[in-house]
Amino acid sequence: MCRLLRYCVSHSLYAAMTRLEEVNRGVSLWMSIRYLGYLSTLNLLVAVCLGLYVRWERTAQPVLLVIFILGLFVLGMASIFYYYFSMERVSLCLFHLWLGFLLGLLCFLNSSSLDMDLKEQITCYMLVASVLIRTLWALVERVCGCTRHRPALLKSAEALELTGFAVASTTQVAQDSMSLAVLALAVATLVTDLRMKSFLALPNLICFSVVTAVFFFKSLGVTTNPYALACFLSRLVCEPLLDIYFSGLSVTERWSPFLRRGGLWRRLTLLPLLAIEIAFLVLSAFKMGNLDQWYIVIPSFSASSIFWIICHVVFLVSLWGFHSKLSDCQRACVVHRAELGALDRVMASRGMRHFCLISKRLVFLSLVSTVVLGALSWQPSSSLFISVFLLVLPLESLVHGLFYELGNCLGGTSVGYAVVIPTNYCSPDGQPTLLPPDQVQELNLRSTGMLNSVQRFFSHHMIETHGCDYSTSGLMLSTIQAKLRSFLEAHTADGPRFDTYVLFYSGHTHRTGEWALAGGDVMRLDEIVQLWREKNAGYCSRLVLILDTENSLPWAKEVRGVKDVYVAIQGAILSNSTDLEIQNAPQLGDFTSQWVDFNCNPDSCVRWAERGRTVMATYGLSRHWGDYKLHLPTGNDVAKHWKMYFPRLTYPVVQLVHWCSALNLFWLCGICLRFLRRFKLNWFPPAVLDTGQGFKLVRS
Repeated sequence: MCRLLRYCVSHSLYAAMTRLEEVNRGVSLWMSIRYLGYLSTLNLLVAVCLGLYVRWERTAQPVLLVIFILGLFVLGMASIFYYYFSMERVSLCLFHLWLGFLLGLLCFLNSSSLDMDLKEQITCYMLVASVLIRTLWALVERVCGCTRHRPALLKSAEALELTGFAVASTTQVAQDSMSLAVLALAVATLVTDLRMKSFLALPNLICFSVVTAVFFFKSLGVTTNPYALACFLSRLVCEPLLDIYFSGLSVTERWSPFLRRGGLWRRLTLLPLLAIEIAFLVLSAFKMGNLDQWYIVIPSFSASSIFWIICHVVFLVSLWGFHSKLSDCQRACVVHRAELGALDRVMASRGMRHFCLISKRLVFLSLVSTVVLGALSWQPSSSLFISVFLLVLPLESLVHGLFYELGNCLGGTSVGYAVVIPTNYCSPDGQPTLLPPDQVQELNLRSTGMLNSVQRFFSHHMIETHGCDYSTSGLMLSTIQAKLRSFLEAHTADGPRFDTYVLFYSGHTHRTGEWALAGGDVMRLDEIVQLWREKNAGYCSRLVLILDTENSLPWAKEVRGVKDVYVAIQGAILSNSTDLEIQNAPQLGDFTSQWVDFNCNPDSCVRWAERGRTVMATYGLSRHWGDYKLHLPTGNDVAKHWKMYFPRLTYPVVQLVHWCSALNLFWLCGICLRFLRRFKLNWFPPAVLDTGQGFKLVRS
């Protein structure tokens, strides 16, 4: 009997699962996840309709009945546009606009008599359930990889729902309606702040939630539905908040809708920003009307407002300078016909990182001055002041996030110089000699290809070219020393030194690695290092030598004993035909061609670790290479930056920012990390070392 019962149960379960598989056959995982989103939206629509019905039932206002019927009509029209005319964009625009409007009505048309109504309680529970289901849908969609992250500051659905919410606020008096409209703008800015992963986005979200719940709606004097408000805010914030972790877009990809705009459009955005800042200052001045404590209010407001004005002059000038430099980068992209993802390399080559590192400190001080002025001028009874304050904070946080992210992600500036001396043979006295006439043409072709590869490398990584010297008769020691001095003294157009100096050499060398020059002279590694110490004294730039020579290995070993400066050598190891009995022995230029292809072609088939290679690579690092950091602004850099961009009255503010940023509160952690990096690079150097400038050092 038990066996028969077990057979029946298992057979029934098998039949049910087989039928379920037949029904779900052809239904993709993406559609299954989308059903959660549809369920959340359906739940929200039912909750909104039920809530409006409860309010009409209590008040018997015909306007609510008209809005309810009109809402059903708009929903029907949206369905017709979507399913019958394939006008998905129009349909979704109508739906989101009307949904924001209805949620706004549900928020503002509230009274304390509805709290004990059973249908109102069901409405609140359904609103909470809608938020939970939507959050679950967004989370599952991202965990399963079914979402595609696209660059956008604010999605159209979010903008339309906020517009509908602002329209619904017109049911209040004029001043309250204006405050709610400004609050909607603040929410839009907050959503953008989260989507851009700004450094201060999460503190802004917490501040917005607390201030809105504790102060803003009390200042309105209007009874609102907290469940509807929480549902509305959660719908907008949920996805950007999750994307802080799940979004894989780079900084320039996230900001591309703004960075790729024209210069005129970007400069015009400063006008509404300036208007909002002035409005905040004017509203803060209303605090002066409190004459009960005039001896405290007037001095504190006067001092904080003067400090705020100076900081925001610096803030606006920094933004204007950023737009000017970004326009230069865009023009450079057009001139060089750079690919779509080359803007970040162009910005790095034009010193945008250095500009952003200084500007982020100035903008942060502006943000602090806003918080101080807002705290000293706090007006808990003025809803308009609170809403403007909540709008200014994420706006300035957004600008700070832009400078902070670009300052951290962009590579430093770099300059390159190449020397090619095509002499492969050497007389017994060490004097380089020219090739026989029958090999001159082949050597010229090989040397020209080498120069083209170096130019391609410089151009691809936006390395400013200091020059390329090609000499078939060799160079004198005095000549090359003068050229190296000129190269190592090079500065950027803004004044600071370059972060990285790239020196390429290909030519004849002795067995110990010295460069064989004309007249029997040689150039030793310690001479180059000493020259680098002289020119780089007081700075933290680095020197990278790329050697396509027959004897690069001795220098790659010798550089490991160099102290106190940052020097790296990327060298070639060419297998001799006598070693492996190779008929076609590698020649100078083969390493350059393969190394440049490896660093400039993402689909390169060069594999430096494979066995049996005739052209191999090695690199050596100076002892303190692991301590290197991209050039951080010094006091002189800040002073030059101030003289270039800012009026004289702002000098104390700029110096204050530099002094505050010079305080290092985590010096002990820095010492430990520096020791670990040194240990790793000296004892366990990786096969591929990223320099942070877009190119890599490799060893076989």
